[in-house]
Amino acid sequence: MAGFPEIQRRTSVGVMVGNVQVGGGAPVVVQSMTNTDTADIDATVRQVADLHMAGSELVRITVDRKEAAAAVAPIRDKLAAMGLDVPLVGDFHYIGHTLLRDYPECAEALAKYRINPGNVGFKNKRDRNYSMMIEKAVEFGKAVRIGVNWGSLDQELLTANMDANAASDAPRDVREVMHETMVQSGLMSAARAEELGLGRDRIIISAKVSEVQDLIACYRLIGARSDYALHLGLTEAGMGSKGIVASTAGLAVLLQQGIGDTIRISLTPEPGGDRTKEVQVGQEIVQALGLRSFMPEVIACPGCGRTTSTVFQELAQDVQTFLQDQRQVWREKYDGFEELQVAVMGCIVNGPGESKHADVGISLPGTGEVPAAPVFIDGKKVKTLRGEDITDQFKTIVEEYVENRWGSS
Repeated sequence: MAGFPEIQRRTSVGVMVGNVQVGGGAPVVVQSMTNTDTADIDATVRQVADLHMAGSELVRITVDRKEAAAAVAPIRDKLAAMGLDVPLVGDFHYIGHTLLRDYPECAEALAKYRINPGNVGFKNKRDRNYSMMIEKAVEFGKAVRIGVNWGSLDQELLTANMDANAASDAPRDVREVMHETMVQSGLMSAARAEELGLGRDRIIISAKVSEVQDLIACYRLIGARSDYALHLGLTEAGMGSKGIVASTAGLAVLLQQGIGDTIRISLTPEPGGDRTKEVQVGQEIVQALGLRSFMPEVIACPGCGRTTSTVFQELAQDVQTFLQDQRQVWREKYDGFEELQVAVMGCIVNGPGESKHADVGISLPGTGEVPAAPVFIDGKKVKTLRGEDITDQFKTIVEEYVENRWGSS
């Protein structure tokens, strides 16, 4: 993204998940997961479509029983009939090996399998069940995410590491042993998948925990020890601002250090809330770091005693809504419009300066100032708006700027 110093990203092996590349130098991929009953085909299709239209490049669905497995291919087909080529990821736990064996149409329809090595069985059954899932991925040419989770960690491996640590002359902190076990579980499972014929270009690893510092520690370890593509996410992040802040705090540190190829923001939605919120947050984190541009950005001041009028707040909101509404239309017409920056400022203190730094900016009059609003384009003042329809005038200016700058594309 223009204007940002380049983040040196960790070198990872590229993995094709359907039509989307993860890792291998590709842009960070934002994904999400449905919370519908997968067996409810129509509801799941609607939510997958909503998430994809919001910007989710991969969508994960739960495949937990035979009815869900039987629904996967019809879901894929209905999405295709809508013109949506959405790579679907199957989330398997406990009986994934039997579902992939008994429903080959499900195994074929999915672009990736998500396997948690901690809950595919115990002792000899664990390796057998895990092997069956990997062999299906090899058979159908699918990618696999080996998803190690803090809450379902391989207890046998954890116990062995804890015992070894207790017997050590210099025992480490228990949390460090947990981190090490998370990393070992992921890497050992990946190595076993390779032994079974799954290429490194089909493997993605995640090590998801629910505390920010644990997340950073685990991914730093796994990133330093391997070149597998990595999926980032703070599991069970929580609701509302708590979940957003915690996810941002953890993922921003890792992404800034070049660690991570795809992300998911695991927000608990409000009752009846919009599931696409997690997609929006994921995109905003990646865009704020300058790694990708997903939509035009509105720069607006917070307001103070100089901006007692609500005019600039209303204009900022109107412009934000306008840009969101136009995004789908502009996506079909203009290549690169996502990098647009629009400033809506509330008074003369920082207004003209911030407006000059944006592509298009407006500085509204504050308390006691002359009722006029200068407009800046590419750093130069081009006109001054007055009257009751400033909002419509400014939106027209923005639309003309986009057409003039990106219309040729």
